[in-house]
Amino acid sequence: MGVLNKIMGYLGLSGEETYEDYPDRAQQKQDIEPEEPVSMNKKGRNNVVSLQHAKEQVKMVLVEPRSYEEVQDIADHLRSRRPVIINLQRVNPEQGKRIIDFLSGTVYALNGDIQKVGLNIFMCAPDNVDIHGTISELLMNEDTYPR
Repeated sequence: MGVLNKIMGYLGLSGEETYEDYPDRAQQKQDIEPEEPVSMNKKGRNNVVSLQHAKEQVKMVLVEPRSYEEVQDIADHLRSRRPVIINLQRVNPEQGKRIIDFLSGTVYALNGDIQKVGLNIFMCAPDNVDIHGTISELLMNEDTYPR
């Protein structure tokens, strides 16, 4: 009987079926538990973000240029993210126009803003300073303001 069982086992006709149980690939994928994401923060660590510009006090610069040559210093203040108020009463109108033209280009390049706040007085602000509102020019004539 031993020979007959061997032949039947070889042909796969034996009564005892022995096969290796391999799980299906679909079942294997379902059985795999997804890993929980690993947190990069350690438990004892605080989530602190430095807001260097928020705690910095903004300084306003007041300037009375006497010539066009001083416009570069005013532009440097704007590049340093400091708002500037410019009083052009001490320069002739031609130089005042050139100064405002130069500062308008500077403010535009820095995504800032320029506003007239009085007779020959302008405010230039970099992008970190918002200017809200306008001053009406009707109130800025010579008759309204005594000198």
